[in-house]
Amino acid sequence: MSEIDSAEDKGKVLEHELSVTETAISSATEKIAVLTEEIPATEAAIKDLDKSVKEATAIRKAENAEHKELMQSDAASKELLLFAKNRLNKFYNPKLYEPPAKVELSEMGSISRDMSFVQIRQHAQLEGKVEPPPETWDAYAKKSGESTGVVAMIDLLVKDLDTEMAEAKVEEENAQEEYGKTVADAKADRTGLSKSLKSKSAVKADLTADLETLKSDKKSTGAELMATEKFLSDIHGDCDWLLKYSGVRAEARTGEIESLDKAKAILSGADYSLLQRGSHSLRRRNR
Repeated sequence: MSEIDSAEDKGKVLEHELSVTETAISSATEKIAVLTEEIPATEAAIKDLDKSVKEATAIRKAENAEHKELMQSDAASKELLLFAKNRLNKFYNPKLYEPPAKVELSEMGSISRDMSFVQIRQHAQLEGKVEPPPETWDAYAKKSGESTGVVAMIDLLVKDLDTEMAEAKVEEENAQEEYGKTVADAKADRTGLSKSLKSKSAVKADLTADLETLKSDKKSTGAELMATEKFLSDIHGDCDWLLKYSGVRAEARTGEIESLDKAKAILSGADYSLLQRGSHSLRRRNR
C-alpha cells in the first residue's frame, strides 16, 4: 500500500506541474501574439516620424531660402532707393548728398534699380502728388518743386521695405524656433519608440525561448505522468484481481490444508497399522 500511496502522491504533483506549465504556455503565447502586433506598429511609427521630420526639414529649407531671397531683394531695393534719393539730394539738397563709393552694380542690381524707379513712379502717380515723370532723368531733375515729393515717396518706399524686412525677420525666427521644437520633440519621441522597440523585441525573443522550454517541460511531465498512471493502473489491476479471487484462493488454500491434514492422517494411520502387523509377526515366531 505504501508503494501505491507514493505513486498516487507523485501523480498529483505531476498533474499540478502540468497544469502550471500549461497556464504558463498559454500566457506566453498570448504575450507573444500581442508583441507580434505591437512591434510592426512601433516600427511603422518610427518610419512615419522620420518622414514627418524629413518633410518639415524640406519645408523649413524652402521657407528659409524664400526668406533669404526676400531679404536680399528688399536690401537691394532699399540700397537703390537710397541711391536714387542721394542723387536727388546732389542736385536739390547738396548738404545731404553723400558721395557714393565706387562700386559697380551687378546685373541683378541694375534690374532692381530700374524696378525701384518704376515703383517710385507708380506710387507717385497713385498718390497724385507729382505729375507723371518726364522721359529723361535730367528733365525730371529740373523740376525742383517735384523733387520733394519724389524724395518723400522714396522715404515711404524705404520705410515699407524696412517694415517688410523686420516682419520677415520675425517670421523667420518664429518659424526656425517652431521647427527646432518640432525636431526636438520628434527626436525625443523617436528615442522613446526606439527603446520601446528594442525592449519589445528582446521580450519577444525571451518569451519565444521560454515557450519552447515550457513545451519541452510539458512533454516530459506528461510522459512521466502517463507512466505513473500506468504504474498505478497495473498495481490496481493486480490488487483488484487479488481482491476478486481472494475467496476462491482462500477456499483453495483451505482445501489444500485439509488435504494435507488428511494425507498426514492417512500416513499416520498406515504407519500404526504396519507397526501392529510387525508385532503380531514377532509373536508368532516366538511361539
